[in-house]
Amino acid sequence: MQLTHYNSSFKKQKHSISVVCDNVNNAPNIGSLFRIADAFGIEELIFCGTDMSLGKRMTKTSRSTEKYVNYSFNTSIETQIENLKSQDYYLIALEITEKSESLASFKLQTNQPIALILGDENFGVSETILKQVDAVVHINMYGNNSSMNVVQATSIALYEFTKQLNS
Repeated sequence: MQLTHYNSSFKKQKHSISVVCDNVNNAPNIGSLFRIADAFGIEELIFCGTDMSLGKRMTKTSRSTEKYVNYSFNTSIETQIENLKSQDYYLIALEITEKSESLASFKLQTNQPIALILGDENFGVSETILKQVDAVVHINMYGNNSSMNVVQATSIALYEFTKQLNS
């Protein structure tokens, strides 16, 4: 028998992880980020940018999870990063760079709350932001493409982080 959230044995819990989205404005991606944020029990989704809306296309994909997930908007990612630093967050950018560490070998070694920084859907995490974070991680990729959809990448990263936090 297939289980649902009504009859599964999963224990609800919150993880001190905030996901910061820089110019992620594709409605289906935003809706899917709400679903993933709910699934992994993250603290908050923070959307940075100027072209943000939670319209019908987003709510169709989110399956009402925007009602349960804390979220906020900030027009400036730089201001948001400063705010998180002042609150002693451990900042992790999800980006492939010359110095990024594979998510497969990355070990969370902090008791600080975590902020996972996601880059612009077309351009990734900016150099300015990469210089301000505590760690940069990437997902090993074995095909021809050097990037993946922001939601799939976020899902993989949150799976790994919550697995480490729960062990």
